[in-house]
Amino acid sequence: MEKKLSMVASLFLAVAIAALAMAGAGVEAAVVEHTFVVHEMNATHLCNTTKIYVVNGQFPGPTVDVTEGDTVVIHVVNKLPHGLTIHWHGVRQIRSCWADGAGFVTECPISPGSNHTYRFNVTGQVGTLWWHAHVTCLRSTINGAFIIRPRDGKYPFPTPAKDVPIVIGEWWELDLIELDRRMMDGNFDDNPLSATINGKLGDLSNCSGTVEESFILDVKRGETYLLRIINTALFSEYYFRVAGHTFTVVGADGNYLTPYKIDMITVAPGEAIDVLMTADQPPAYYHMIALANQPPEPDPQIPVFTSRGLVRYAGAAANNNNLPIPMPIMPHQHNTMPSYYFHANLTGLAHPDRHRVPMHVDERLFVTLGLGSICRGKNTTCKRRRSPETIVVATMNNVSFAHPTTTSLLERYYDGTGNGTVYTEDFPNRPPKPFNYTNRDLIPPGPLEEALEPTFKATKLKRFKYNTSVEIVFQSTTLMQSDSNPMHLHGYDMFLLAQGLGNFDPKRDVNKYNYHNPQFRNTVQVPRGGWAVVRFVTDNPGMWYLHCHFEFHIIMGMATAFIVEDGPTPETSLPPPPPEFKRCGANGLTQP
Repeated sequence: MEKKLSMVASLFLAVAIAALAMAGAGVEAAVVEHTFVVHEMNATHLCNTTKIYVVNGQFPGPTVDVTEGDTVVIHVVNKLPHGLTIHWHGVRQIRSCWADGAGFVTECPISPGSNHTYRFNVTGQVGTLWWHAHVTCLRSTINGAFIIRPRDGKYPFPTPAKDVPIVIGEWWELDLIELDRRMMDGNFDDNPLSATINGKLGDLSNCSGTVEESFILDVKRGETYLLRIINTALFSEYYFRVAGHTFTVVGADGNYLTPYKIDMITVAPGEAIDVLMTADQPPAYYHMIALANQPPEPDPQIPVFTSRGLVRYAGAAANNNNLPIPMPIMPHQHNTMPSYYFHANLTGLAHPDRHRVPMHVDERLFVTLGLGSICRGKNTTCKRRRSPETIVVATMNNVSFAHPTTTSLLERYYDGTGNGTVYTEDFPNRPPKPFNYTNRDLIPPGPLEEALEPTFKATKLKRFKYNTSVEIVFQSTTLMQSDSNPMHLHGYDMFLLAQGLGNFDPKRDVNKYNYHNPQFRNTVQVPRGGWAVVRFVTDNPGMWYLHCHFEFHIIMGMATAFIVEDGPTPETSLPPPPPEFKRCGANGLTQP
């Protein structure tokens, strides 16, 4: 495959370099300003009317469409009875950590009835990112696309006739605040009722079955479209396919990729994948499918979540001449291998100035991702394995992150009052003891699992000096589960050097590292029962949240935060909070 694509990749790279050389010759930088009013509204699906939380009456919310180099100003008006923050997922936030929008990490939630302004610059990034609420489960409906266009208007691929966000999500009838409360108490039995494509459930669900319930993509034969596919779901990775059509993957997470042709896309929670699709079929209707994939263990009875939309060609006969609309063939719900191969086959389109892999490593971390349990109340001993006496938690290196609830980590770090009071700076570089991380005997109850199950809650952070080269090996484990783990690092893109199945072997697997054209990602899908290696340089001072993007894993504690110290100059240091920043009040919400 690499040889077949080498000529195309070289052409893409040449065009990319030429486009970058012309940067600055296009549109001048601008200030792009929006107002986001966050409120409740009723929506009817599946024969029931449900209260949902939205921005400006839209689900998904409004698209933020900017040009590289622009300054973005978003005024958020919170009309909910709950606090919330808005996170700009994938925006690097160079020296603007105060605007990252990570609840209780970089700011306290915006008080009900109050407002907050986010101001930041988008420099050095082009492609598809997204934004979402970052407190509790509200991101399920409070989300939208964030598109950064090249300053000179040129792409390293043929200019598409149109670009279209494809926002994949989930439909919940359960109130999202209640869902969060149940998961905080250790109840993970709730599931969404359907998948959605751009807020539409499709015509497969009971009580719908009409075109109005389906997202429709109108196309003209012979034209090429840029689909910006974003997974906003709380629970699931998704397969996406259009009957009779193929895709060329050209970008992910705001960075270009070497073009890769495939007929099915896999997108994990937090990821944004850019693909070209040419309308090259006879004018007709064609189904698109978004299907959730779930690990087969420990619970193969998770419902199937699907949404079905339509590609409608100009000139297609009404009602498709009453002929059956072609359906794409989808993998089995529990077949996770297409996800592994999809992610493993992607490579980056190297940026001549910025995308250089650091060849030396200053600090190495080996981080295991799994589950464990803690005793309820103040008990120090209890029965294990989903006993009523325990709460199941998620861990990184056997530490389950205790999220603050009354203050912001960034504020306390900046004030010099955090270490030893709100948090400690001793997140472990390795798990407390090695074991066979992908031993499938650890999934069901048993003596091996029970010996590894006990863990604890703590707010442990990791501090790095400015300009440190960091390598992290993320190792998914089979301890009490067999999930993949989409790991998202705020404030940074990471070089994805390699990934594989089974246990990471430093003697063998280092030979698989791709130093030439690795993917450059803000969200890295660590495969089920496997591992992924990333490398980055700490060139952005501040407090940066690292977490799995499955919402249940966040709530359970699969998270930490990295402190990056100031560099030697004002230009390499975190500035004071901007005038519009609102500090935390005594109640854990922003001050008026």
